[in-house]
Amino acid sequence: MATRLPDPAPSPVAEEEAGARMSFFEHLVELRKRLINSLVAIGVGMVLGLLVSNHVITFIVQPMLAALRAHHLEDRLYYPSPATPISLYINLGLYIGIVIAMPFVLYQIWLFVAPGLYRHERRAVVGFVVSSMFLFLCGMVFGYYIMLPQVLSFLISFANYLPLKPLISVNEYFDFILIVLVGLGIIFELPVLIFILSLFGIVTPKFLLKNFRYAMLLITVVAAVVTPTPDATTMLIFMAPMILLYFIGVLVSYLVLRRKRARALAAGEAH
Repeated sequence: MATRLPDPAPSPVAEEEAGARMSFFEHLVELRKRLINSLVAIGVGMVLGLLVSNHVITFIVQPMLAALRAHHLEDRLYYPSPATPISLYINLGLYIGIVIAMPFVLYQIWLFVAPGLYRHERRAVVGFVVSSMFLFLCGMVFGYYIMLPQVLSFLISFANYLPLKPLISVNEYFDFILIVLVGLGIIFELPVLIFILSLFGIVTPKFLLKNFRYAMLLITVVAAVVTPTPDATTMLIFMAPMILLYFIGVLVSYLVLRRKRARALAAGEAH
């Protein structure tokens, strides 16, 4: 009696490509699922954020108070209406909730992108979430401890040359600090963006280095637009980490390309 031969094992390439195909409707369903999960996580984070809002407010106002004291001005912020403290607590709780939920939101983003990647690329989920969160927090730390003291000191210094006394609204200050901190946190995600583009083969290290002059122009424009003061020193402080992050992105792209080539070579030898 003839014995049945076992089915040939699928090649690594075929195995990796399996599951990487989704229809347009499946993409929409998956996007809806990831958005709902992210919103629920932000809602839970907002509840936690409301519990610590008082301590966070005390921490956030310190750069402004320090700048006022440095220029011999009254170190006090004001609010324009009786409802301002309540709205401030709610808004701050939402922002804190977004930060708390960020790892989970990044994980949801990765799960949405992952079906378009090979299986070995999908294993990088932990590194993606950790590095994204780390860079975002680094951007906020850089903004709080380096950018804000420089910017606030420059802006408050004009009070020494004008017959005016600053009456700073806490609402305007929080809008200002939100733009600086969150903006820098997003800008610090540049290596992660380059990592994703490199995975899909959109950019390569050679492409990034060849077009550095255009990237430098874009960095200058972004720094000029985002920097809240017109002085060159603050703009250069803003540009320095962006240039460093760009070259870190080039290194990340090189590592991704080298790994993809090694995988392709191993797959070729397997055949």
